[in-house]
Amino acid sequence: MQKNDSQLPLIGGIAAAIGAGLCCVGPFLLLTLGISGAWIGNLTLLEPYRPLFIAAVLALFGWAGWKVYRPVEACEPGTACAIPQVRKRRQVIFWITAIVALVLVTSTYWIPLIA
Repeated sequence: MQKNDSQLPLIGGIAAAIGAGLCCVGPFLLLTLGISGAWIGNLTLLEPYRPLFIAAVLALFGWAGWKVYRPVEACEPGTACAIPQVRKRRQVIFWITAIVALVLVTSTYWIPLIA
């Protein structure tokens, strides 16, 4: 185990969630900023890749959850995962980013209700 645990699972999960929600969040963001036009409806270039992005979100957040909630006994003494304050902070960050990812991934279903 390395002393500096990687933040790759959380960062990758958020990046994949952004990719999964980009087909809907992108046009919604443009409309919110006052940019409009008929061409906005054609911003669905990434739609075929949506299931792959969602699979990446689930895999990366599963990996992050395993790293955050693994038993303390699996951590080497003196590493970040063995310190209770660090573990608690990482768990809070994990759930905040998981909620953000959930909002982005499900944006296809709730954005049409507001727009």
